[in-house]
Amino acid sequence: MNVIAAKTPWHLWVIGTVSLLWSAFGAVDFTLTNTRNAAYLAQFPPDMMQIIDQFPIWSIVAWGCGVWGAVAGSVLLLLRSRGAVLAFVISLAGVMVSQYYQLTVDMPAAMETASMKAMSVAIWGVTILLLWYTWRQRRAGVLR
Repeated sequence: MNVIAAKTPWHLWVIGTVSLLWSAFGAVDFTLTNTRNAAYLAQFPPDMMQIIDQFPIWSIVAWGCGVWGAVAGSVLLLLRSRGAVLAFVISLAGVMVSQYYQLTVDMPAAMETASMKAMSVAIWGVTILLLWYTWRQRRAGVLR
């Protein structure tokens, strides 16, 4: 049986590229934070690392799934692979678990600013939208 894939819409390239750039920022943050890069961590309040050092391993794994799932989803989206949907599901699960844990921890006042809360909302929104978009592209036959 021959399956004809739908033509790749122009917006897939735009969304895939922007998604990869967005996800790359998260990957850099995750990597530099967990490798204790002094130059990167200098921009954060000192008590933030005390909190991060207390994160249980499952929350760090969830954070990593959120970040690297999004990177993988972005790359797979650009490759027009249906695996992008699963990668974004993994990313959303990672966001859910890691953000849940962060809500249960007493964060330093410097980490409870309006901009930090806006970033959390943005992460949720972007992750959900990317999953929805990718799922729609898979249903339309664009992803194979």
